[in-house]
Amino acid sequence: MKKRSRNDMRVMRHERLRRTLSGTAEKPRMAVFHSLNHLYVQIIDDDLGHTLAAVSTLEKSVRESLKGTCNIEAAKVVGRLAAERAKAKGIETVVFDRGGHQYHGKVKALADAAREAGLKF
Repeated sequence: MKKRSRNDMRVMRHERLRRTLSGTAEKPRMAVFHSLNHLYVQIIDDDLGHTLAAVSTLEKSVRESLKGTCNIEAAKVVGRLAAERAKAKGIETVVFDRGGHQYHGKVKALADAAREAGLKF
């Protein structure tokens, strides 16, 4: 029997989560993804299939203020900025989609920073 890779297992967990998680216009989905090099957050209305706000460590303004682009400090900055952009669009509450990643480390730091900045989930 072939052993599945870590990423294949993450994708399976994410598909399982997405069966129950869905974002609406009133309560959009906050999708988190991280690669080995960068962090990405999107706030998505799944009913229309539109991204309402997005933040990543690829952005020049974010990248210049950070020492590294995929660590806990970067996650805090991205989470805070995602919450600010969401609030600017009038979004107060979201559904948190961790993307199959464990709620630990970078993902937890991002979520905590978004909560501290005033986003509810």
